[in-house]
Amino acid sequence: MFASGGLILTVAESALARAGPQVYYHVTMPPWTNKVSRVVLGAVLTACTVGIVQADPAATHCDEDTRCQALRNFFLRYQSPLEKFALVFVQTAGKHRLDWRLMPAISMVETSGGKHGTPGNIFGWNSGRTRFQTIEAGILFVAGRFAGSPIYAGRTAMGILEKYNPAKKAYPPKVTKFMLEMSLAPVD
Repeated sequence: MFASGGLILTVAESALARAGPQVYYHVTMPPWTNKVSRVVLGAVLTACTVGIVQADPAATHCDEDTRCQALRNFFLRYQSPLEKFALVFVQTAGKHRLDWRLMPAISMVETSGGKHGTPGNIFGWNSGRTRFQTIEAGILFVAGRFAGSPIYAGRTAMGILEKYNPAKKAYPPKVTKFMLEMSLAPVD
């Protein structure tokens, strides 16, 4: 939301925005606003529409990283709402020295890629009882635990999976199936 001098501009992405860079604007202006305010608003909306001002700067960074592109395409194939977090997944994995495919694959097994489960908890963390403020907060928290907790730290992706859900022997193969869909690189 952008507010200035009584002008309120709400920018919201539609679910249809996945098909292209469509952004819908709802503008509420008090009746006393003058013509200059309306012209300035029109210029701002035009700049956003033609791409001079980008609403999603992360998208351009994702275009420069083949892992991010692969992850975004993977989520789009499954119609997952997590496609907009592809860059967050890749950057967070890099920061914590994790396989970039691990956490997205866990999210597919646990919540069908963020379609089901506890709000913000796309990993089924703490048997799905933990609520994270946002999906991004959940990604950052779980990656931090994988990298820093004595239970997971220093383990390979397979080692993390064996500890993440030790009661189910079929769990690692389910996750690695999704990891290999993202990239055919071997899973350690």
